[in-house]
Amino acid sequence: MLIFTAALAEPITNRITVTVRGTGPDIVLIPGLASSNAVWDAIAKHLEGRYRLHIIQVAGFAGAPPNANAQGPVVQPTVDAINTYIKTNQLTAPKVISHSLGGLMALMLASQRPEDASKLLIVDSLPFFSVLNGVNNVEDAKPRAAAMRDTILAQTQKDYAQSQTNVLRFMVKSPEGLKTTAAWAVASDKSVVARALYELMTIDMRPQLPQIKIPVTILYPWDSSTGFPQAMVDNLYQKSFASLPNKKLIRIDNSLHFIMLDQPDQFLKQVDAFLK
Repeated sequence: MLIFTAALAEPITNRITVTVRGTGPDIVLIPGLASSNAVWDAIAKHLEGRYRLHIIQVAGFAGAPPNANAQGPVVQPTVDAINTYIKTNQLTAPKVISHSLGGLMALMLASQRPEDASKLLIVDSLPFFSVLNGVNNVEDAKPRAAAMRDTILAQTQKDYAQSQTNVLRFMVKSPEGLKTTAAWAVASDKSVVARALYELMTIDMRPQLPQIKIPVTILYPWDSSTGFPQAMVDNLYQKSFASLPNKKLIRIDNSLHFIMLDQPDQFLKQVDAFLK
């Protein structure tokens, strides 16, 4: 029955596949850019005895066939697909746990379809990612975002694999985590990654944050190896989410972007606190 439920919405959307594990109240989990749904394996083992988990795999990421993501926009249609899945399978305001690009999608879902989620846990995401490049509006973000997209599209598969591995060295501390995430990125369709990255850099959800009334917990990392002062990182997230009314910001130290891989025990504690 659970397998049927997981597959039910797929012919309607063709943007995602969903693995369903466990029984109980519903939780939807959304991975990040070029990531596998396996990023949630530890949390799934931890929660499946108490919750029913709907674990999203975005088409084109981590070896999943691109399907409808093979051309055109990726992010908004994937948000629409998640909404379709929730509606078709009659999930009643599930909790949503998300990472990176998945966190942006969760904010979009909560803003556009407020009935779709009762609570969000966002793992290292921002409402406008281009602030990391010192840019504060979409028009100014577009040239760099386009250059990043076009660079990936022009790369050979070998160069793409090397560049992804190099980038991920700054995103995950765990050696095993680096090996795993690099394998996911290399297995991803680079056209889907390139277009999704452009959208990630040019979507600004800050004006919509006041509309999101449900509780939102944001976990964000800090590590001394980055060279960024702790106070600077705190300020970045506090300023980015300033207009979000019902939020809780929690810094996880000694971690990079993949908090669930760098600090797995601390991450599971925060998940349990979020679900209370």
